[in-house]
Amino acid sequence: MRKVITYGTFDLFHEGHYNLLKRAKALGDYLIVGVTTEQYDEYRGKVDVADSLMERIEHIRQTGFADKIIIEDHIGQKIEDIQKYGIDIFTVGSDWAGQFDFIKNYCDVVYIERTKDVSSTMLRQKNHKIINIGIIGSGRIARRFVPEARKVSAVNIGYVYNPNPENAKVFAGDFGLEYADNFDAFMSETDAVYIASPHGTHFEYIKAALNAGKHILCEKPMVLKVSQAEELFALAKEKNLVLSEAIKTAYSPGFNKLLSIASMGYIGRIYDVEACFTKLTSGNVRELKPDGCGGSFTELASYPLMAIIKLLGVNYENVRFESFMDENGIDIYTKAYLKYGESTATAKVGLGVKSEGQMIVSGTKGYIIVKSPWWKTQEFTIHYEDPNRTEKFFEKFVGDGLRYEINEFAAVINRSVEKKSFKLTAKESIAIAGIIDKFLTERD
Repeated sequence: MRKVITYGTFDLFHEGHYNLLKRAKALGDYLIVGVTTEQYDEYRGKVDVADSLMERIEHIRQTGFADKIIIEDHIGQKIEDIQKYGIDIFTVGSDWAGQFDFIKNYCDVVYIERTKDVSSTMLRQKNHKIINIGIIGSGRIARRFVPEARKVSAVNIGYVYNPNPENAKVFAGDFGLEYADNFDAFMSETDAVYIASPHGTHFEYIKAALNAGKHILCEKPMVLKVSQAEELFALAKEKNLVLSEAIKTAYSPGFNKLLSIASMGYIGRIYDVEACFTKLTSGNVRELKPDGCGGSFTELASYPLMAIIKLLGVNYENVRFESFMDENGIDIYTKAYLKYGESTATAKVGLGVKSEGQMIVSGTKGYIIVKSPWWKTQEFTIHYEDPNRTEKFFEKFVGDGLRYEINEFAAVINRSVEKKSFKLTAKESIAIAGIIDKFLTERD
């Protein structure tokens, strides 16, 4: 008996998948099909799988070609399976040609010609309208956004707008985009808007875009006043539009696994959260300019505040600040102390003082530590009183991580039910804005 094995996501099952399985079956007598989990696909950077694992397995079963269906959930499993099941032929589609030649040390490798003019991406585009996102702003974060967005098949980046048209023109040329030299023309070309302009401009841009019927993904901090946050989220709800704050950590697989484990009581009741984010910045940059809403707290605090609020909730009792200022009145290092009923938290941020960028979550049974940079959560460890019980968890953080927030943004837009995400809610963004508002009020 010649055994054949193939692997795939098999999302939005189509004619190409059917033909591949049919040809794979014809290569031997017994076909094993490995179906990847959503978690493993995220690890590999594929973030927009539409069908559930069970749905994808059922589609394969219904073809009648698979003699055995297995789950692929970790790197290196292919070699393990080939040896475990005594495989004679490994096969995948021709779009992977050459990439699995290393398997020839274990069995024969066959690349099957893929079916032309059909793919899961094409079906995804047919079933869900591709979201045309326009970018406001052409600075550093916008330059990271475009390559990440191109990893998400549900969106297309078409236009960029900047009040300085020369900046927009250069940005458009660098990324193969169009640029609009006036705001109304830009709005007419988009379904949704990603706002990557300076902090102080966010409120007016968001309000104008919502009134124009556009979904919004806005860089952090979304706004600097709690009243503005409340007004904008109310407007988005009224118009049934998506308004999301782009704090990438909130959407990443590793951080969400940490939240799940913490909420399940692995470390008992949480009494304290400490999170730190610092980087050394100098020169004539926006982050250090008083008239540009500069300072370490407005620039970096959204990350640790988000983590604290996700772990302890929005109902803190009070918050106080301690800062070191430079000669221009900009905070180069700030600590924020949050007091809850029976919990406490500390957020440390700095642009002129460097510290260990870790997060510690302390509970009655143990603690979780995420080493620097915790905001790109890939690995975290649970420590208990008994050191022999230490547990380590790992989730890959792919690229710059913006693809996670972009994928969630697109998924929420395409939902037919209420358009909101649990990964970062309106209440949580409003709470973050409230703390930043309080800090700026006390600073000024």
